[in-house]
Amino acid sequence: MWYRLLTPKWVLLHLLVAALFVATFFLGYWQLSKAEAGGGAVNWSYALQWPLYGGMGLWFYVRMVRDELRRDPDEDQPGNAVVLYQRPRIDTTGDPELAAYNAYLAELNERALGQRAGHGQ
Repeated sequence: MWYRLLTPKWVLLHLLVAALFVATFFLGYWQLSKAEAGGGAVNWSYALQWPLYGGMGLWFYVRMVRDELRRDPDEDQPGNAVVLYQRPRIDTTGDPELAAYNAYLAELNERALGQRAGHGQ
């Protein structure tokens, strides 16, 4: 279960979130030192906001990790019931130009699928 959080993508994300969380507190301390040196109300507000941003980011990250742990790992794998391709219906009623264009698109689609299937074999 926890092994999913040890993939390279997740480890990089863990490190990034940790670095950003620590950075928000350093930025808050920096703004606090500017405010104490007579920076004004804006510096005081930023001194409070930076740690809040870090806490909010950490809260969202914990939720994302929790969702990943609750997710079914097999839901990404296609099953037998999945329809991978349906032949498009060609409208032959009404406008003959539209019907000819739709037939042309269907032919291009068939060629592309044939090349893709032949390429893999």
